[in-house]
Amino acid sequence: MRRQLNTLYITTDGAWLKKEGANIVMQVEGEERARLPIHMLESLVCFGRVLVSPPLMGFCAEQGVTITHLSPQGKFLARIEGPVSGNVLLRRTQYRFSDDAERCAAIVRGLLAGKVHNQRAVIARGLRDYGAKLEAPDRRQLEQSRTRMSRIARNLLHTESSDELRGLEGEAAQVYFSVFDHLIRSSGEAFRFKGRNRRPPRDPVNALLSFLYTLLTHDCRSALEGVGLDPAVGFLHRDRPGRPSLALDIAEEFRPLLGDRLALSLINRRQLGEKDFTVAESGGVSLTDEARKTVLTAYQERKREEVHHAFIDEKAPIGLLPHLQSQLLARHLRGDLDAYPPFLWK
Repeated sequence: MRRQLNTLYITTDGAWLKKEGANIVMQVEGEERARLPIHMLESLVCFGRVLVSPPLMGFCAEQGVTITHLSPQGKFLARIEGPVSGNVLLRRTQYRFSDDAERCAAIVRGLLAGKVHNQRAVIARGLRDYGAKLEAPDRRQLEQSRTRMSRIARNLLHTESSDELRGLEGEAAQVYFSVFDHLIRSSGEAFRFKGRNRRPPRDPVNALLSFLYTLLTHDCRSALEGVGLDPAVGFLHRDRPGRPSLALDIAEEFRPLLGDRLALSLINRRQLGEKDFTVAESGGVSLTDEARKTVLTAYQERKREEVHHAFIDEKAPIGLLPHLQSQLLARHLRGDLDAYPPFLWK
């Protein structure tokens, strides 16, 4: 199995990254704050005003370590990487599958089967953990939503067109997020969830979800490039200039586990509070610098946890799941697998 490498997140405004030997060195106001061997890393993610020396950029490109720049709020700005080493034959096959309605729909079905199953698992986990503490109407609503998610998952198996499959995805999202607030155990009004919103997020829960989804999409993009696929050409998400559609496709299966469930844990365990968010004049809500560090630490810790992967019948770190699913997708495109097997969380 592939060795899990680390992602280095730099959140200190004004940090300077440079190369010394085979190490990455971070300085702040001339003082060395961190030093890390590059062989331990697969990517650098820089938030805000972080400066990277040209020698370090070149060294990272040679070593296959990508550098991604995000705004302080987590919006994607730019990505620096070395020569693309993807298999051109595999990518040509990927493009043909994307243009073939029947084969494209089959992959979309697999992706959404994983997403809906894992969303249902989040609801089921909430009922198991907090069901006895919920008021009867809230508990009943969660139970009904779990049942509806099971029905939608069955309907996916008998739906042929990609557009109809996307319609079922929309129905599942409406059901799932309509009860998401019942899974939040914070008594304060700050963490009340009234529905998904973004660009910009207008409440703390949506700000946290959007930030985690950005991190997840970055990991999925790196995983796809690692197996030779083009992250820009997807199946579920339509092509759009500048959008990593296939990375967003793969991320859908993991949003419930690495996004939603982690967000709930951070809120319910009081690791984040109202003071950890700021509101801009435009109404957009974002994490503070310290809160971002808390989330990044929790995200990295969650990626080290192991889960059982039913298809390969092995335990694997959560952080390796995007790589495993990317490999399985590549095997399906090559004809080694009859269908794309989604990741199903239990």
